[in-house]
Amino acid sequence: MAAQFASFSVRFSRTRYISLCRRSSISMFPFSTLDVTLNYVNDEPSEKHTTNQSNTDERRVLDELSDLLPIRHKTSIQNIQTESPSGKKLSIRAVDGFLSPEEKLRGVFLQKLRGKTAIERALANVGVELTIDVVSKVVNRGNLGGEAMIVFFNWAIEQQAIHKDIDSFHIILKAVGRRKFFTNMVEILHDMRMQGINPNSETLFIVMDSFIRADQVSKAIKIFGQLEEFGSKRDVESLNVLLQCLCQRSHVGAANSFLNKMKGKIPFDRLTYNLIIFGWSKFGMVSEIQRTLKAMIADGINPDNLTFSYLIEGLGRAGQINDAVEIFENLEGKGCAPDTGVYNALISNFISVGDFDECMKYYDSMLSKNCDPNMDTYTRLIVAFLKARKVADALEMFDEMIGRGIIPPTGTVTSFIEPICTYGPPHAALMIYRKARKVGCRISLSAYKLLLMRLSRFGKCGILLNLWDEMQESGYSSDMEVYEHVINGLCNTGQLESAVLVMEESLRKGFCPSKFICSKLNNKLLTSNKVERAYKLFLKIKDARHNENARSYWHAKGWHF
Repeated sequence: MAAQFASFSVRFSRTRYISLCRRSSISMFPFSTLDVTLNYVNDEPSEKHTTNQSNTDERRVLDELSDLLPIRHKTSIQNIQTESPSGKKLSIRAVDGFLSPEEKLRGVFLQKLRGKTAIERALANVGVELTIDVVSKVVNRGNLGGEAMIVFFNWAIEQQAIHKDIDSFHIILKAVGRRKFFTNMVEILHDMRMQGINPNSETLFIVMDSFIRADQVSKAIKIFGQLEEFGSKRDVESLNVLLQCLCQRSHVGAANSFLNKMKGKIPFDRLTYNLIIFGWSKFGMVSEIQRTLKAMIADGINPDNLTFSYLIEGLGRAGQINDAVEIFENLEGKGCAPDTGVYNALISNFISVGDFDECMKYYDSMLSKNCDPNMDTYTRLIVAFLKARKVADALEMFDEMIGRGIIPPTGTVTSFIEPICTYGPPHAALMIYRKARKVGCRISLSAYKLLLMRLSRFGKCGILLNLWDEMQESGYSSDMEVYEHVINGLCNTGQLESAVLVMEESLRKGFCPSKFICSKLNNKLLTSNKVERAYKLFLKIKDARHNENARSYWHAKGWHF
């Protein structure tokens, strides 16, 4: 018996090791599709026969695996051809069909390729449909450096789908300015000049505002002095752009000093003085407003309604409401009929002191004098009513705004829903939501989350699920916060089976709710004697947290899986 076993072992070892020695150096990759010439030592089959045999075995194994595994055959997988050292083309499958176009393009820079030519060749081999929206997403998202962003943009504008115009350059200027790559921004301005593209007012605003937002006021002023180098002019239009950026960012002192320095070198216009008055009015500096107003009149420029609106608003911030009312009442005597902006300034003054009766008095006066209110008028009044918890007045004003054909934008609707979701039941917030959606307003994802949160706390699960469906119909996908609100609402009403189904759906999509929500659902299941259900859900959550930690580690390393 032992002899038979030894004989069998010898035959097995001989067969096993002969098979191993006949393999090539790449035999450690059993599913390789590389076409490699194998050299054998003794009595080996011919090269052609061996290659065909290897391909046949490989194909058979892959076919069997495709039957066992749920592999989809219709996937967006590209075949990239590269040259091997022996001169043969190797077919390498780039399994990146799950990435968005902008992620594929950004992924080129993760390879740390050397040389501009290699990067451009890799970008061309990505094979995505390039649009101006894709270019914007590549440079505005992710963590590309300034040089990488410029290399990508220069490659993009050479493609036929992207126009080499001023609007395209605004995208890259905003991107590098937002990340404070100021050296690259100046380089882009020089490139624009070399390509015959002169900056306009919007270009100057993007560049100067980027510097001022980073508290580099002196560099923004320096850019103004170098405008001729970039193909622009130092005139009153460019000066007003600089003053606007400074005053909007609360650097009115620097704006006023620079204005005094430019006096006599550049002729000022009415907008120049209005911008300075606007800057002082934000701080309620009445003495500075009056001094600028005197300089304006001395320069032969008469104030207009915009000037008086800033003056009235500045007096209100300084607490001089009576003086603001006196100036307002004397406007018609000066031959300047108040417009909507002046009324809005006066209404804002009474809102700041909580006098809603005077607000409505001047609102009615505006309507009686055929001065139509605008979006700013209704936004100030509705937000003020909601913060003061005068919900009925806010809803009445909202109806009047809709009745006048004024459709609020997405951000304005969110500003209405946000304060009303901090107190009371969600009925009023749902009224604003439904009326805004009825007239064609697009509701933001933030507004949907606020409504879901409020409905979940009050246990309105039927309305919550309907709102969830409407959110998905609007094109928004559910994230972890949405799933938490839905699960919390279902738990509060005792619909545990539905809560478990929603929890499992969120786990399948890669979202692992917070420990508070998981613990709340688990405790309610245990209280209801559903121990087995709770244990199975616990195991799924445990696996999901493990995958979430691994995914966070991958992303921290720059791996996109």
